[in-house]
Amino acid sequence: MIYNELKPRGTADFPIEYYYIDKNHTRYDMSSHWHSELEIIRILDGELNVKLDNESYTAQKGDIIIVNPETVHGAIPAACVYECLVFHMEFLYVDTYSCRFFIESILNREYVIKSYIPLEDSEFHSAVNAVFDAMSHKSSGYKFTVIGALYRLFGIIVDEHLYSTASGDRGMSSDKNLPKLKKVLSFIRGNYDKQIALGDMATSAGMSSKYFCYFFKEMTGKTPVEYLNGYRIEKASQKLLNTDLSVTDIAYSCGFNDLSYFIKTFKAQKGISPTKFRKA
Repeated sequence: MIYNELKPRGTADFPIEYYYIDKNHTRYDMSSHWHSELEIIRILDGELNVKLDNESYTAQKGDIIIVNPETVHGAIPAACVYECLVFHMEFLYVDTYSCRFFIESILNREYVIKSYIPLEDSEFHSAVNAVFDAMSHKSSGYKFTVIGALYRLFGIIVDEHLYSTASGDRGMSSDKNLPKLKKVLSFIRGNYDKQIALGDMATSAGMSSKYFCYFFKEMTGKTPVEYLNGYRIEKASQKLLNTDLSVTDIAYSCGFNDLSYFIKTFKAQKGISPTKFRKA
């Protein structure tokens, strides 16, 4: 089965998840992945280098990134603090044909919302800010505010035509290559706790090792080993915060067979040792 990020968002009656992400977050360096929900990213400080299928953006403070459903996306922060909202657009279904048609067109990837919205679009940002502010503060009536702001947001997207029909193949990162990328991401995420060779990853994508390295770097902005180690560190970070396992046990459970290499890799990505990360 092709790997997808499958996890519940929010609650059953309000399926919207909010994330505040700074350097101490376990997913600060966002490994490439995808999901069926729409995601909105707001940059609070610094820069976020974002890769979305076949496009790359450097988002700065105040900018907004829209991640359309099923889009393979990842991000590398540069002294960045950012927030994410993740929700399934079916949550916004109403019995008005034009509204339902637009939502279904997004879900079916017939329409694609513009990915990068710089700060200049004040009305759009006002609606996005209202959603994030309500989700982060959670007053007694925040659910009404969030739902109202989301409907306003999509009204602005339609009014300003901040969407387009799905584009065709374009170069290395064209649609025909996305299934291959998803296969190898599925393989890595399903086997990160085992010993994985470059040839294993290339085989999962149906490629030679030489061509695979070029392909993976072009699609994700990282080498296969950089991605694998990044994902292992992400999982190790979660275990450091949520379990009582020793650092050594966590290292081995996340696919590292050398403790000193694990600590060195962890410090390179997080800026502190695993022990200090756990205490912080």
